[in-house]
Amino acid sequence: MSSTESTARGPAAFEEPVAAAASGVASFEEGGKSPLKHMQHFLHAHPTMIPFIVLLLGVLLFSALVGGRFFTPFNLSLILQQVTIIGVIGIAQTLIVLTAGIDLSVGAIMVLSSVIMGRMAIIGLPGFGLGPVPYEITFVLGLACGLACGAINGALVSYVKLPPFIVTLGTWLIFGALNLAYSQSETIRQQDIAAVAGFLQFTGQLIPLDKHWLGGAQITNGSILMVGLAAAVWYMLNRTAFGRHIYATGDDEEAARLAGIRTDRTLVTVYALAGLICAIGAWVLIGRIGSISPQAGQTANLDSITAVVIGGTSLFGGRGSIVGTLVGALIVGVFRNGLALYGVDVLWQEFTVGLLIIIAVAIDQWIRKVSA
Repeated sequence: MSSTESTARGPAAFEEPVAAAASGVASFEEGGKSPLKHMQHFLHAHPTMIPFIVLLLGVLLFSALVGGRFFTPFNLSLILQQVTIIGVIGIAQTLIVLTAGIDLSVGAIMVLSSVIMGRMAIIGLPGFGLGPVPYEITFVLGLACGLACGAINGALVSYVKLPPFIVTLGTWLIFGALNLAYSQSETIRQQDIAAVAGFLQFTGQLIPLDKHWLGGAQITNGSILMVGLAAAVWYMLNRTAFGRHIYATGDDEEAARLAGIRTDRTLVTVYALAGLICAIGAWVLIGRIGSISPQAGQTANLDSITAVVIGGTSLFGGRGSIVGTLVGALIVGVFRNGLALYGVDVLWQEFTVGLLIIIAVAIDQWIRKVSA
């Protein structure tokens, strides 16, 4: 090619080979991804698949180790009953974690609400000259207690700008102290509740099923309530503007604020809603244990965080799902139940759950490193 021809063509003479080279590099990079890299991208796009895979592996493992005892309908329904409380409180914790926060007081809110529901109906407030209150009113008071406790947490986090960990650590102790002060560390027996406020035990009642249906599985009203509550919260998160605001606030609060989202109000609403769900968990707790105990739910805080983390919700906020949390709760129930059937000591059951938490957080950190 002569110099005259090169000059006539100008920069275009060099654009074609450069574009071809760039295209070749891009295709090489795309085709050069390792299977591990492909898996990382897949899990980044579908994080809920991780807990589903773990649950499936757990079921297969214990069905092989324990045999037919694990797969009996009665045992599977027992696992569902055992994780009902964790599932309900886990739903509340998921809402908080999606905003890049954490709530250490969910268990204390649940127990305080249950004590108010039960003791107000049976004993009232003797120190203030108030006797037993109709259980319909005490039930509403218990829900209001959970809502108020959550709103207090939210106000301190959003308006006072205190770290969620510190706020909920403090309110955990405060709500726990109020619980012991009001209950005087006394447990109300199952018979006393049934005589006055049997409605509070409704969530623990079995759904009347034919013994030949589902192989004799026993399902409680509380389990159905958990599934219904999860469906309602899932719809809110995925089909409403408020749900999108929650994800946006957790992903980047400052960017969400600049986009016109009232992040302060969003946070207060999320914490208040979480408190209300904890109060519903109090109803489930009463039905599960049959009595009102101020010492119940001692591990609810950690169990809820465990279900959320194992379920694939990121502790950094903005990513996760309610379905993942329910699967995470089932994973905890399956491993504890399977290890118990296999004869493993409770100590090593907790060891296994702790190991699952560390693995879940490590996987979350790994898939977050996917380049955009």
